[in-house]
Amino acid sequence: MAYVDLDTLIARIPDGCRLALPPDYSGCAMAAVRRLIGRGAHDLHLVGVPTLGFQGDMLIGAGCASTIECAAVTIGEYGPAPRFVAAAKAGALRIIDGTCPAIHAGLQAAEKGIPFMPLRGIIGSDLATYRDDWKIADNAFGTNDPILLVKAITPDVALFHAALADRHGNVWIGVRRELMTMAHAAKATLVTVEEIHDGDLLADDRWAAGTIPALYVTALAEARNGAWPIGLRGCYPADAAHLAEYAALAQTEDGFRQYVEKFIHGREVAAQ
Repeated sequence: MAYVDLDTLIARIPDGCRLALPPDYSGCAMAAVRRLIGRGAHDLHLVGVPTLGFQGDMLIGAGCASTIECAAVTIGEYGPAPRFVAAAKAGALRIIDGTCPAIHAGLQAAEKGIPFMPLRGIIGSDLATYRDDWKIADNAFGTNDPILLVKAITPDVALFHAALADRHGNVWIGVRRELMTMAHAAKATLVTVEEIHDGDLLADDRWAAGTIPALYVTALAEARNGAWPIGLRGCYPADAAHLAEYAALAQTEDGFRQYVEKFIHGREVAAQ
């Protein structure tokens, strides 16, 4: 595990990689995502765990993603995710449709080092027909009992934000267990954190149960307010006004470009 600055952290995310990202209600590494967009990352395969939100929409709008694999792309009460909708309508994005349980099951298979995870509840749906990487097999322990086998999902990189890490590289995620699964399943795990704790999180029973051991963390960068404008549980709420501004601007390609120039590249652009 290495402590690095934010640019060095982002340099560990290669173009063309399979990048796992959490949903808006979890720990979104928005400061890191803005750096990715600023770098001009491209051909990313985004895995939403289990959905993608604002960070996914921004990466799609900026042309950083060529494939998404998730249960949904949603920005909640702010309406349909505008750049995702535009890309989907234009046929500019490969979409691998899944469900929340299927995404979690695929990651759980990867964290256990097995090729698939059995799952019920999808057989009979169109997904079972069109996902040629999923298989329906007979239950080896039953009779006339088909079961779906979901292929393991192994991200090249998992990227998320957390409130706290210690100097050993352990990361506290609290109740956000999908972040633990991501760290276990991915080949590399990159984390931004609000602050560094001087003690050992795993040695303190108040923190240990919600802590990812440094064994599963590749690199860490300190980034205050690193989830902004998304909120971070126990630290700060979402910036509702900013998110509404994004949702309004991103309805058009020109509006999205203005947003990127202002908030990512740090320069104003006159409206067209």
